[in-house]
Amino acid sequence: MSETKEAELTLRDKVLEALKNVYDPEIPVDVYELGLIYEITIHPVNSVYVLMTLTSPNCPAAETIPAEVEANIKKIEGVNDVNVEITFDPPYSQDMMSEAAKLELGFL
Repeated sequence: MSETKEAELTLRDKVLEALKNVYDPEIPVDVYELGLIYEITIHPVNSVYVLMTLTSPNCPAAETIPAEVEANIKKIEGVNDVNVEITFDPPYSQDMMSEAAKLELGFL
């Protein structure tokens, strides 16, 4: 594996950890386990792109969650730029939650 690939994997792992520290204020599960993260892309020169959704278009935390995602990723050493994009396509459903999230919320 090339050094570039290893660096990308390492940065991606750090991004995942950062995402797992962002919670929907109304749900005791992080945004990653909730299934709100659709895509994580690491572009050259450590620019991070995250495509995510919210539990609903009217989510009360619509302003704070994406900002917190961006802020947490920007704290990672070596990250040069962060772009967080919100989409509602496909719409969020509880099926997108991890088994751990479903268990935590009593859906299993």
